[in-house]
Amino acid sequence: MIVFKYGGHAITEGLAVDPAIKFLADLIKSGEKIVIVHGGGPQINRELEIHGIKSEMVKGLRKTTPEVFAVVQRTLSGEVLRNLVNQLVAQGINAIGISAGDGNLIRGEVRNPELGLVGEISKIDVSVLNDFLEKGITPVVSPIAVTHDGVGLNMNADLIAGAIGGALKAEVVMFSTDVSGIFRNWPDENSLIDAICVDELAAISKEFTGGMIPKASAAINAINSGAKSVRIFDGRIINNLTAAHSGEIGTLVVP
Repeated sequence: MIVFKYGGHAITEGLAVDPAIKFLADLIKSGEKIVIVHGGGPQINRELEIHGIKSEMVKGLRKTTPEVFAVVQRTLSGEVLRNLVNQLVAQGINAIGISAGDGNLIRGEVRNPELGLVGEISKIDVSVLNDFLEKGITPVVSPIAVTHDGVGLNMNADLIAGAIGGALKAEVVMFSTDVSGIFRNWPDENSLIDAICVDELAAISKEFTGGMIPKASAAINAINSGAKSVRIFDGRIINNLTAAHSGEIGTLVVP
């Protein structure tokens, strides 16, 4: 079982088939069960710019006003999700696209009003994912969740992937992103960590800034909630996917 977090910076646009989709499709055809969780930061930024809507990042999370949320939701659960599912179908994969709030999967709540409609996970039930997987269906999940009162929330895709990986007891949660792994002295690329235990990561992550904060938190939460390992790697280069799957690159996080 693999949970694959497909970072927006790693998504290849303008090609009929993203090389990463071909890689994942081949794994699925070989018998591997995979759940894909996608981001879409660059795609959201593009749409916000087109519509002249300003947004800001706070500790790696996007401050989400109702106006921003409307763009985030239609970009992630519309454009990005559908494109990925369509490409998987073209590769012969029986895929289905859902948002994190569908099928009782994720319920969230706003814990920091400063961020607006940004949620944190309050409840997770992966029954719907298990049902799909047992039927040979590959789920693709966008990080749009909902409160118990039905209010849509922008969720960090790293945290969604980590939570799903933990709940599914995944063998590995693979974070395909735009950095080569976790740096001990962030952002010094020469301090890349090959492998680290979750307790040590929790200690050093207190010094992290920007987008590495949710990645470290997601890795920690995934391990602590049941995932057997996490691997963070640079997914912008197609050869890295095979190398990461073989355990040759990136940062491995273990219990």
